[in-house]
Amino acid sequence: MPQGDKSAYTDKQKRKAEHIEESYEKQGLPQEEAEKRAWATVNKQDGGGKKSGSGRANHKKE
Repeated sequence: MPQGDKSAYTDKQKRKAEHIEESYEKQGLPQEEAEKRAWATVNKQDGGGKKSGSGRANHKKE
């Protein structure tokens, strides 16, 4: 997947990024910077794009 490709994100994540971007633009940030920050926020909150549900838990057996 090339850098900048948003196809791995869910519709919900894309909507979230859009709303965050609009908020940053209202604060006076340029559109390009607002978009970068919005996607960085989504990545931080959700851990990136789509993830499969099965087998993702980190179960440590001692």
